[in-house]
Amino acid sequence: MDLHKPPLRERYTFIDYLYYTILMATPVFTAFYAISNHSMGWLIFYIFLCIAAVVVIYRFYCSHCPHYTREGRTTQCIFFWGIPKFFKPRPGPLDLLDKTVALIAPSILVIFPLYWLSQQLGLMVIFILSLIVFMTTVRRNECRRCIYFDCPVNKVPEDMKYHGDAS
Repeated sequence: MDLHKPPLRERYTFIDYLYYTILMATPVFTAFYAISNHSMGWLIFYIFLCIAAVVVIYRFYCSHCPHYTREGRTTQCIFFWGIPKFFKPRPGPLDLLDKTVALIAPSILVIFPLYWLSQQLGLMVIFILSLIVFMTTVRRNECRRCIYFDCPVNKVPEDMKYHGDAS
Protein backbone atom coordinates (compact mmCIF):
# COMPACT_ATOMS: atom_id res chain seq x y z
CA MET A 1 0.00 0.00 0.00
CA ASP A 2 1.25 3.46 -0.89
CA LEU A 3 2.15 5.27 2.34
CA HIS A 4 1.06 8.59 0.83
CA LYS A 5 -2.51 7.38 0.30
CA PRO A 6 -4.49 7.18 3.53
CA PRO A 7 -7.02 4.33 3.77
CA LEU A 8 -10.66 5.00 2.96
CA ARG A 9 -12.85 6.01 5.91
CA GLU A 10 -15.41 3.22 6.06
CA ARG A 11 -16.66 4.17 9.52
CA TYR A 12 -16.30 7.05 11.92
CA THR A 13 -16.02 7.03 15.67
CA PHE A 14 -17.74 9.26 18.18
CA ILE A 15 -14.34 10.89 18.78
CA ASP A 16 -14.17 11.84 15.07
CA TYR A 17 -17.60 13.44 15.38
CA LEU A 18 -16.56 15.33 18.54
CA TYR A 19 -13.39 16.57 16.86
CA TYR A 20 -15.25 18.11 13.91
CA THR A 21 -18.04 19.44 16.13
CA ILE A 22 -15.52 21.23 18.35
CA LEU A 23 -13.71 22.53 15.27
CA MET A 24 -16.97 23.93 13.88
CA ALA A 25 -17.97 25.40 17.25
CA THR A 26 -15.51 28.29 16.91
CA PRO A 27 -17.05 29.97 13.84
CA VAL A 28 -20.59 29.12 14.99
CA PHE A 29 -20.21 30.61 18.46
CA THR A 30 -18.24 33.56 17.10
CA ALA A 31 -21.20 34.36 14.82
CA PHE A 32 -23.66 33.85 17.70
CA TYR A 33 -21.64 36.18 19.94
CA ALA A 34 -21.27 38.91 17.30
CA ILE A 35 -25.01 38.90 16.56
CA SER A 36 -25.99 38.75 20.26
CA ASN A 37 -23.92 41.87 20.98
CA HIS A 38 -26.40 43.80 18.83
CA SER A 39 -29.71 41.94 18.86
CA MET A 40 -31.10 38.92 20.67
CA GLY A 41 -33.94 38.85 18.14
CA TRP A 42 -31.55 38.44 15.22
CA LEU A 43 -29.60 35.82 17.20
CA ILE A 44 -32.77 33.77 17.70
CA PHE A 45 -33.57 34.16 14.00
CA TYR A 46 -30.04 33.01 13.08
CA ILE A 47 -30.28 29.98 15.38
CA PHE A 48 -33.54 28.96 13.68
CA LEU A 49 -31.91 29.62 10.30
CA CYS A 50 -29.03 27.30 11.30
CA ILE A 51 -31.44 24.56 12.34
CA ALA A 52 -33.43 24.90 9.11
CA ALA A 53 -30.27 24.85 6.98
CA VAL A 54 -28.99 21.74 8.73
CA VAL A 55 -32.29 19.94 8.13
CA VAL A 56 -32.24 20.95 4.46
CA ILE A 57 -28.62 19.83 4.04
CA TYR A 58 -29.40 16.56 5.82
CA ARG A 59 -32.26 15.94 3.39
CA PHE A 60 -30.72 17.03 0.09
CA TYR A 61 -27.03 16.23 0.59
CA CYS A 62 -26.57 13.71 3.37
CA SER A 63 -29.33 11.35 2.27
CA HIS A 64 -27.09 10.35 -0.68
CA CYS A 65 -24.01 9.54 1.42
CA PRO A 66 -23.05 5.92 2.21
CA HIS A 67 -22.81 6.84 5.90
CA TYR A 68 -26.51 7.72 5.71
CA THR A 69 -27.65 4.95 3.36
CA ARG A 70 -26.03 2.07 5.27
CA GLU A 71 -27.80 -0.03 7.89
CA GLY A 72 -29.02 1.44 11.14
CA ARG A 73 -31.61 3.97 12.18
CA THR A 74 -29.21 6.78 12.94
CA THR A 75 -26.39 8.53 11.12
CA GLN A 76 -22.84 8.13 12.38
CA CYS A 77 -20.48 10.43 10.56
CA ILE A 78 -18.24 13.40 11.27
CA PHE A 79 -21.14 15.85 11.05
CA PHE A 80 -24.08 13.94 12.55
CA TRP A 81 -23.98 11.34 15.29
CA GLY A 82 -27.03 9.53 16.53
CA ILE A 83 -29.42 11.65 14.45
CA PRO A 84 -32.36 9.58 13.17
CA LYS A 85 -32.57 9.04 9.44
CA PHE A 86 -35.73 11.07 8.92
CA PHE A 87 -35.46 11.01 5.14
CA LYS A 88 -35.48 8.16 2.67
CA PRO A 89 -31.93 7.14 1.71
CA ARG A 90 -31.11 8.18 -1.85
CA PRO A 91 -27.82 6.50 -2.77
CA GLY A 92 -25.99 7.78 -5.81
CA PRO A 93 -24.98 11.12 -7.24
CA LEU A 94 -26.54 14.43 -6.36
CA ASP A 95 -28.83 15.98 -8.95
CA LEU A 96 -28.74 19.70 -9.77
CA LEU A 97 -31.26 20.60 -7.04
CA ASP A 98 -29.27 18.67 -4.42
CA LYS A 99 -26.04 20.40 -5.45
CA THR A 100 -27.70 23.82 -5.46
CA VAL A 101 -29.17 23.32 -1.99
CA ALA A 102 -25.87 21.91 -0.70
CA LEU A 103 -24.13 25.07 -1.88
CA ILE A 104 -26.72 27.71 -0.97
CA ALA A 105 -27.70 26.53 2.53
CA PRO A 106 -24.21 26.73 4.09
CA SER A 107 -23.48 29.91 2.11
CA ILE A 108 -26.44 31.61 3.79
CA LEU A 109 -25.12 30.56 7.21
CA VAL A 110 -21.73 32.08 6.42
CA ILE A 111 -23.03 35.28 4.80
CA PHE A 112 -25.83 36.11 7.26
CA PRO A 113 -23.63 37.03 10.28
CA LEU A 114 -21.14 39.08 8.24
CA TYR A 115 -23.00 42.35 8.93
CA TRP A 116 -22.52 41.95 12.71
CA LEU A 117 -19.04 40.48 12.38
CA SER A 118 -17.93 43.41 10.21
CA GLN A 119 -18.68 45.73 13.13
CA GLN A 120 -16.26 43.77 15.33
CA LEU A 121 -13.11 43.23 13.30
CA GLY A 122 -11.49 40.84 15.79
CA LEU A 123 -14.51 38.56 15.69
CA MET A 124 -14.56 38.75 11.88
CA VAL A 125 -10.95 37.56 11.77
CA ILE A 126 -11.69 34.71 14.18
CA PHE A 127 -14.77 33.73 12.16
CA ILE A 128 -12.99 33.71 8.80
CA LEU A 129 -9.84 31.99 10.03
CA SER A 130 -11.75 29.32 11.94
CA LEU A 131 -13.93 28.61 8.88
CA ILE A 132 -10.80 28.27 6.77
CA VAL A 133 -9.28 25.88 9.31
CA PHE A 134 -12.49 23.82 9.41
CA MET A 135 -12.84 23.61 5.63
CA THR A 136 -9.18 22.84 4.98
CA THR A 137 -9.14 20.22 7.73
CA VAL A 138 -12.15 18.44 6.24
CA ARG A 139 -10.73 18.77 2.74
CA ARG A 140 -7.28 17.53 3.73
CA ASN A 141 -8.27 14.76 6.14
CA GLU A 142 -11.61 13.50 4.83
CA CYS A 143 -12.21 14.28 1.13
CA ARG A 144 -9.10 12.30 0.11
CA ARG A 145 -10.47 9.15 1.74
CA CYS A 146 -14.24 9.56 1.68
CA ILE A 147 -16.35 6.59 0.58
CA TYR A 148 -18.98 8.81 -1.04
CA PHE A 149 -17.39 8.69 -4.49
CA ASP A 150 -20.31 10.55 -6.12
CA CYS A 151 -19.78 13.62 -3.93
CA PRO A 152 -18.76 16.63 -6.04
CA VAL A 153 -15.83 17.41 -3.73
CA ASN A 154 -14.56 13.83 -3.32
CA LYS A 155 -10.81 13.64 -3.91
CA VAL A 156 -10.19 9.90 -3.58
CA PRO A 157 -7.76 8.80 -6.33
CA GLU A 158 -9.44 6.67 -8.99
CA ASP A 159 -7.22 3.68 -8.23
CA MET A 160 -8.50 3.61 -4.62
CA LYS A 161 -12.19 3.65 -5.51
CA TYR A 162 -14.12 0.41 -5.44
CA HIS A 163 -17.45 -0.29 -7.00
CA GLY A 164 -19.15 -2.36 -4.34
CA ASP A 165 -21.30 -1.56 -1.33
CA ALA A 166 -19.66 1.10 0.84
CA SER A 167 -21.14 -0.21 4.07
